Amino acid sequence: MTAELVISADRGSMCEGGLDGRLVSAVRAGDGEAVRALLEEGASPNAVDTDGLPVLCAAVAAYDAPVAEALVQGGADPDRTLPDGTTPLWRAVDGGSPAVFSAVLGDEARLRLPETVREQLLALARSWYETGAAEQLRRRTGAPGPAVTTPVQDGEDVWESVDQISLGGLVTRAGHGAILTSLEWAFRILTPVDELIARAAEQPHEDHVIWWTVSSTLSQRRSFETWSAVVAHRHHPDPAHRRVVARYLWMRGVTDWASSYATKESEILAAWAAEETDSTVLADVLNAFTEYEHPGQEAVGLRYAGHLDPRVRREVPVALSGNGAPLTRAARAALLSLTRDPDATVRINACRACKEDDSLLPHVTQALLLLAEDPDADLRGAAAAELAASPDHSPAVADALWALLDEDNQTVRLEAAYGLARRDDPRTARAIERVGSFTGRFEHDHRANALWDWTWQRTNPSAE
Repeated sequence: MTAELVISADRGSMCEGGLDGRLVSAVRAGDGEAVRALLEEGASPNAVDTDGLPVLCAAVAAYDAPVAEALVQGGADPDRTLPDGTTPLWRAVDGGSPAVFSAVLGDEARLRLPETVREQLLALARSWYETGAAEQLRRRTGAPGPAVTTPVQDGEDVWESVDQISLGGLVTRAGHGAILTSLEWAFRILTPVDELIARAAEQPHEDHVIWWTVSSTLSQRRSFETWSAVVAHRHHPDPAHRRVVARYLWMRGVTDWASSYATKESEILAAWAAEETDSTVLADVLNAFTEYEHPGQEAVGLRYAGHLDPRVRREVPVALSGNGAPLTRAARAALLSLTRDPDATVRINACRACKEDDSLLPHVTQALLLLAEDPDADLRGAAAAELAASPDHSPAVADALWALLDEDNQTVRLEAAYGLARRDDPRTARAIERVGSFTGRFEHDHRANALWDWTWQRTNPSAE
C-alpha cells in the first residue's frame, strides 16, 4: 500500500472521531499525558491530522519533544515516507532541535535505517551545521535582512539551551551541531576527538546543548585512545577547550565513578586545579573534582575558600563538606565564613554543605531565613528546599516556610508545604491547599508522596 493510501485510510479513521480524533486534539494541545493515555486505550500512533500528515509531524513542527517521544514510544513510525519524500525523522533533523530529534530517532537507528538514508541524514545535519542556521534559512527563503534570534530552552533541562532563528516565514533551531554529533554516534562513526571538542568550544555558553551532547558522546566512547585524547586538551591554550574537558570529567565522575580511570582522573583534577589560572575554567575543574573521592579534597577547598571570583568560591563548600564525615575545625571555620559570603549562591551552597553540623546549624538557619526573603526567586526557592529539610524545627523556620507558600512557583510551594508536614505543623492542611493540584506533575516526587501520606494518615486515623 502506498504512503498516500495509508494516509487516506488513517484520515478516514480520524474523521470518524473517537480515539484518533482525540489523539489529534491532544497532540495539538501539547498534552503528553493525554497522548500516552489515548495510545494505551488504542488510538493509532500514526493517526493523521487534517493536513494529511501523521500527528508525529505536528509534534515535530511544534518542537514538542515530550509529545513526540510519547508517540514514538507508542509505535509512531519515524521513517514513514511522506508525500514530499521526507520522513518525520528527516523533519526532526531539519528542525534543529536536539530534544525533538532524540525523541524521534527511535531504537537501533544504525540497524534500522539503510546506509543511503543514514548518509542523507548525516549530510542534512552537516549542511545546516557548516552553513549556519541563519544563512541556510536565507538560502531557502531568499529573504533579505537579518534573522531574528531568540534563545530557548530545548528539552526539560535548564542547561539545554539553543537559539531559535526566524527568517522569511521559516523557523529553525540552531542545534544541528548537536544533532550531527548524536547521529554520528548513533551510526557508530567515531568522529575525531579534536573535532568534537571544537564543536562545543565554538559555543561561548556551556549551557548550550552541544556541550552536553559532546560530553555525553565522548563519555560513551570508553576506549583509552578517546580518554587520553580528551584529557590532553586540558593543556589547550583556548580556555573553552579546557572547559569542555572539565565538563567531560564531571560527567564521568557523575555517571562512571567506579571506572578504572577514576583515581587517575581525580589526581589529574587536583593537579589541574593547582595550575589553572582562568577563574571560569577553575570553577569548572573544582565542580568536576568534587564528584570524585580524593584524600586532598579538603585541602583544595581550603586553598580556594577566599578566592576573589565567587564562581570559584561556589564550588568550595562541597569540597569541605567531608562527604558525611564530621567536619574538621578548619573546614568548619571556612564554611562558617562562607555562610556569610557576599555572594548569595556561595551562602546557599555553604548552608547545604554544613547543615548536619550541630554547631553550625544556628548560623545556617540565620543565613537561610535571610535568603528566603531575597528578591531573587531562584534563591528563595533554594532556601525553601534547605529549610524544608533542615533539622531546625523552630517556629521561625516554620513561619518562613508558611510565607513561602505565597510564591508563584508551584515547586517552591510544594517544598514549603512538605517542610511544614515534616514538622507536623498545624497549618499543614491549609498549606497543602495552597500548593494547588499536583496530581500527575509530581507523581513520583518524594515531597508529593509525603503530603499524600500526611493527608491519608489524618483522614484514616484508625488505619495506623
